[in-house]
Amino acid sequence: MKLSVRLCLAVLAAYLAAALYGEAQYRAARMRDETPVYNAVDPGARYLPPLAPAPGTGRRYLLGTDNLGRSVALRLVQGARIAFYVGFLTSFIAIPLGVLLGLLGGYFGGRVDSLVVWLCATVASMPGLLFILAISLVVGKGLLGVIVGIGLTTWVGTCRTIRAETMKHRDRAYVQAAKTLGYSDARIMFRHILPNVSHIMLIQFSLRFPSAVSTEVFISFLGIGVQGEPSWGVMINNARTRLWQGVWWEMAFTTAAIFALVLAFNHLADYLRDRFDPALRSER
Repeated sequence: MKLSVRLCLAVLAAYLAAALYGEAQYRAARMRDETPVYNAVDPGARYLPPLAPAPGTGRRYLLGTDNLGRSVALRLVQGARIAFYVGFLTSFIAIPLGVLLGLLGGYFGGRVDSLVVWLCATVASMPGLLFILAISLVVGKGLLGVIVGIGLTTWVGTCRTIRAETMKHRDRAYVQAAKTLGYSDARIMFRHILPNVSHIMLIQFSLRFPSAVSTEVFISFLGIGVQGEPSWGVMINNARTRLWQGVWWEMAFTTAAIFALVLAFNHLADYLRDRFDPALRSER
């Protein structure tokens, strides 16, 4: 394994640890029915730059504070928690849906395939962001609406890839042998073809995760996403109006956190594609 890939895995492990720590903070505050420490307002510590001592207490904040005296570092940790929520849950909606439709269309062909292709073309022709916003407004503002919206609009790429691979496998000898032995279509699809295209699911997950996080950041920036929690989009929206005052740290650290996560996942996706894609292996 390349050193760069190991570095990406280390970065993702650090983000995951931060997300788990943030989840523990969030659950503990909910159980005690009190304001979480990352939302605690301290008027005496407003606009503190990184490592600057707070007046009176002398307390230092690693990444500074925002306009309400809240710790930027703790809020970034909560942003990582929300990002992993969105990345995992939207993938658990989009990838199984795309895999199921792709298997059905690629294996049966005919009218079933025509229906699957029509569904893909219909969803792909809609403006993705507007579709997500519409679903979010129907389900309700908040994290659930964002997750459902992203999950139901990002399965097309997975479906098309699985469909193409299934069409390659359905005429191969092992599938014809399974049909000769009288195996059901469901068994052939899920016990014979699916394991041979499972590498696509892993690659699609590594691609879908950063895409879903970026979409959630933008939606939360517009004020339709997460409510009352420090999503990275909410933090950027809060920080943008104070850049002209020289308060740069909240915007800078939030942007850096998003950039590092997306870069690590994209590099990992390239490695997985090179490692598991049969076409690329045959070329090498």
